[in-house]
Amino acid sequence: MEQPWTARPKPEQPEWLERRLEFTDYAGTRGFLERLNALSESEGRFPDISFGRTYVNLTLRPEAEGGSVGPPEHAFAAAIDALVGTAPRP
Repeated sequence: MEQPWTARPKPEQPEWLERRLEFTDYAGTRGFLERLNALSESEGRFPDISFGRTYVNLTLRPEAEGGSVGPPEHAFAAAIDALVGTAPRP
């Protein structure tokens, strides 16, 4: 099940954003990860990633240590969302 970006641990004072993406096959997962790599390199932002054959879990943390989620994190999340539209979906 694909999830939207979720603020953790509390929506009113988020410390990070999480999202799970699902793909139809490994090729779709790998293609997304390659596009995410290119975006991350160009933006200088690197989310925490865990993945399996047909899924990717992402965590975006604020750039400032101990900071809360703000416009830069939401903008990067939106850029990641734009990558998803070009991947095969289940």
